[in-house]
Amino acid sequence: MNINKALDKAYESKTLKEILDAPVEVLEGLSEANGKALFDALGVKTVRDLATNKFVLWAQGIANLAVAEQ
Repeated sequence: MNINKALDKAYESKTLKEILDAPVEVLEGLSEANGKALFDALGVKTVRDLATNKFVLWAQGIANLAVAEQ
């Protein structure tokens, strides 16, 4: 999987661990203002925080279950 399109240019050569510890703004399309809003609303500061946020995990679970729902 090539994740370069999901990252700012400066982070394309970083390790996955470095990306996880980076601020969410390293994700393509998220600005510093978006990062501040995520922190203010959910306490999310890093990519790791976003990936492990309980609300994000709940939403992913619901979306995955909806595929199997009849």
